[in-house]
Amino acid sequence: MAYASSTIGSIIDDVNRTHFLPAIQRPFVWSSDQIIALFDSLLKGYPISSFMFWSVEEETKAEVRCYKFLENYRPDARNETTSADGRSIILVLDGQQRLTSLLIGLRGTFMEKAKGARATNASAWSAKTLFIDLLKNPDGSDEEDEAEMGITYGLAFHDRRPMNNARHHWFKVGSILDYQSDERLEGLVAKIKSELHDKVDDYGRQLAEDNLRQLHRVIWQDQAVNFYTELDQSPDRVLDIFVRANDGGTKLSKADLLMSMITSKWSSGSAREDVLGFVDYINRNLGAPNKITKDFLLKASLVVCDFDVTYNVKNFTKEAIAEIERNWAGIKRAVENTFRLINKHGIVADNLGSLNAVLPITYYLYNTPDFDFRGSTEFERMNASAMHYWLLNSLLVGAFSGNSDQTITITRNAIRDHLRHARERDFPSQKLFDSVAKGGRIAQVDSHTIDTILDWEYGKPRTFLALSLLYHGIDWSGSTWHIDHIIPQAEAQKNVLRGRNIPEYRIQEMLDSVNRLGNLQLLRAEENVEKGALPFRSWITGRRLDFYDHHMIPERLDKCDILHLPEFVKEREKLIRKRLIELLGQGPQ
Repeated sequence: MAYASSTIGSIIDDVNRTHFLPAIQRPFVWSSDQIIALFDSLLKGYPISSFMFWSVEEETKAEVRCYKFLENYRPDARNETTSADGRSIILVLDGQQRLTSLLIGLRGTFMEKAKGARATNASAWSAKTLFIDLLKNPDGSDEEDEAEMGITYGLAFHDRRPMNNARHHWFKVGSILDYQSDERLEGLVAKIKSELHDKVDDYGRQLAEDNLRQLHRVIWQDQAVNFYTELDQSPDRVLDIFVRANDGGTKLSKADLLMSMITSKWSSGSAREDVLGFVDYINRNLGAPNKITKDFLLKASLVVCDFDVTYNVKNFTKEAIAEIERNWAGIKRAVENTFRLINKHGIVADNLGSLNAVLPITYYLYNTPDFDFRGSTEFERMNASAMHYWLLNSLLVGAFSGNSDQTITITRNAIRDHLRHARERDFPSQKLFDSVAKGGRIAQVDSHTIDTILDWEYGKPRTFLALSLLYHGIDWSGSTWHIDHIIPQAEAQKNVLRGRNIPEYRIQEMLDSVNRLGNLQLLRAEENVEKGALPFRSWITGRRLDFYDHHMIPERLDKCDILHLPEFVKEREKLIRKRLIELLGQGPQ
């Protein structure tokens, strides 16, 4: 294995011209601090480990898929594909993070969010360029700098060049690429020295020159990039080299490794785009906030294709990957319909406590491809309700928490057995409850879990799920549902209550009660707006009698007052307990 070396400037010149990334590579994951640390190490003369390249010959080009390196990083950036035709191709097997960092620091930008700003605020983000303060002494003892990863050179990302003064003179690091020759370097040194502030003394002028020459030496003179080039054209051998080479540093996640394996065996060569594109589609395009991952999608593929559900490398055999690719359209349809169904019932990223809990629903929908999740027939409406009821119970009791592979396998087997032998292809919620219970897990809400549920409060993810179970059987279509405080939260403000001369102990009892489940209900959005526009007493007394029963509100409306809030909550908790007991064992069959 012969190694060669090159200057950083020469390698950067080749990036995205002859040097590209293979499909097996993962996305860029380094932070701006890591990029700065890399450049600081180079300026100090530290080694940055070797690189591993793969020289792709003409007969192999048809089997590989090439991606460009990122030059301008942003959080949602993806590596673009590029054609291998008509050019020499070198693929980087080990060193992507370092090489991308060098490219960003020298030729590109790094987009960052302002500290404390919301990620959804577009103006909070800015594309920053790497600069070096030529008047910063790398041998100085600046305690603040030493505290940050040992960085001693004056490197920093800025969205625009900072103002120069007697203490700082900023130089864009990437500009050094334009000064390869010694002659051009001398001209640059003279130019920089002429631009220094009048109050910079001879020591500072020499420091600026030394820092500039050191930067030039690192980029254009030192053979800082040591690399080995693999010449064997076997993709399987290259995959094995890639896996072993990436065992150190910032380790490959299981999903990254599996994504690499799948990409190398996906016949169309577009597994990365297929998987990541569909993940983005589910998360951004269904009209509700979802948060699935590539891990979930790959695991779902194992589940629906009846492979071992354990999420590890050995289960993604060549045969398994081929089967997943053959059934990819059906897998995507089942996953999309799963999330359209649960989103319709208000279950979204914030309250879906376990992605694994939806896998039995995905398996059922995959094997009943004609099922219309929108409920266009009575059979479909009943089964949509059954899936919702089953999922609520599973999430409320944490049936899929921890190591859930056994639970996933048990529920999949129960659905498979049911669909093979049952006359009706309905969703077998009761069989799933029974099979999970036989497996040693709590399967659904029971009398022992009611007390825990009653302690849940406003703002907790599972509170919406508990209320959804209480309102089992409502029509979820065409409406947005809000969690509403029956006795308004605005009336339970400490300063307001003190103004009414209420004792402190009583105020605390009210504050402890206002956010409890016993004071919460589900209202359609339009009902909630109507409620907020009226005085509470007028609103509560104007409800129909069936409203009180539907929302489990005590018949004694004199208790519906802030002064009686603790007693109201206790009375309503009795009604909630009664409703839950009635539901136990009476879910859709």
